[in-house]
Amino acid sequence: MFAEKSERYARARKRISALCEGESDEIALMASIVTVLHHEMADFYWTGFYRVIDGGLVIGPYQGTVGCLRIAFGKGVCGTAAQTEETQVVPDVHRFPGHISCDARSKSEIVVPVRNREGDLIGVLDIDSEEKGTFDEVDREALEGILKTIWQG
Repeated sequence: MFAEKSERYARARKRISALCEGESDEIALMASIVTVLHHEMADFYWTGFYRVIDGGLVIGPYQGTVGCLRIAFGKGVCGTAAQTEETQVVPDVHRFPGHISCDARSKSEIVVPVRNREGDLIGVLDIDSEEKGTFDEVDREALEGILKTIWQG
């Protein structure tokens, strides 16, 4: 399983790098990353970004069911990742204090902070799965690596 997951991430990273080469528009970069990850990774039920706007998080771009439009820093998994600026790996969202249920089918989640070249937080990458325990250190390392490559070179 880990080898297959790592291979999928390697393919995704290669496609994302090729698609995003030379692009500077944050929305275009986010849309490309979401599309590749959502279709490459088997267990990704909801894949998207929440962007830092006016001191909070605002949805988009994403793929999956309807998501929460706005999330405050410190609220739920996304808000916690934004506030702490640390990746959150949550095996069971129903055990996460203050979890925001945008879709009851979500069972596990990973949220990775996104920083621009200057090191400023510009958003979070939020990925949900319909299965508990989907995300682990392989996901954390791969997703952090992809985001760092795209935004920080």
